[in-house]
Amino acid sequence: MTENKPSILLVEDEENLHEALKLNLELEGYEITSAMDGAAALKAVENEYFDLIILDVMLPEMDGITVTETIRIRNNEVPILILSAKNSSADRVLGLKKGADDYLTKPFNLEELLLRVHKLINKNKKLQDRSSVDDTYHFGNCVLDFKAQEATDINGQKIQLSKKEAMLLKLLIENKNEVVTREKILQSVWGYNVYPTTRTIDNFILNFRKYFEEDSRNPKYFHSVRGVGYKYTE
Repeated sequence: MTENKPSILLVEDEENLHEALKLNLELEGYEITSAMDGAAALKAVENEYFDLIILDVMLPEMDGITVTETIRIRNNEVPILILSAKNSSADRVLGLKKGADDYLTKPFNLEELLLRVHKLINKNKKLQDRSSVDDTYHFGNCVLDFKAQEATDINGQKIQLSKKEAMLLKLLIENKNEVVTREKILQSVWGYNVYPTTRTIDNFILNFRKYFEEDSRNPKYFHSVRGVGYKYTE
């Protein structure tokens, strides 16, 4: 799977429209995952990273507004573009209020849809790009060398870091004092659509505490924020 291809979850139960959208989006260079109902959409979001969700409102069993609300409750900030046959301002306001980023009424112009998709993905990418830290980073008595994948731990000992450890450390430090969501970590460190369990990330954080904390039970630098993500503070 090509990492540079933005990934879109397409949630639309009307088969002909679904196929037409899927084809056009693939022609634009997007990687498409399909879901036909709300439950399948939530399951896909739990297991994969997406750059955008295109979501129909009228879905079997669970409607698109409920899906949007559930995704936001889980602290997932993936951009959501709602498609709806309802075009009243009240419906639009409800969709946006529940967490959608954009709202397009049916029937719509394909070119307009593609333009909105492009804009949402670009905006999300800009928000996620952070200023990069240097190849070496100092905190407390510890030193990280991202390029050499080496670190000097709390006891002054040199330790070899795995590639994933170095990537996760860099990501957390680039977002210093801010919670980095599980989704962001999985996207940035493990790559698109290859998901380990949250326990894997927890184990990495436990290792960092062993390496760099004076008291691993009362960490100063590496924190888990229950149900949200992880944070590096200084």
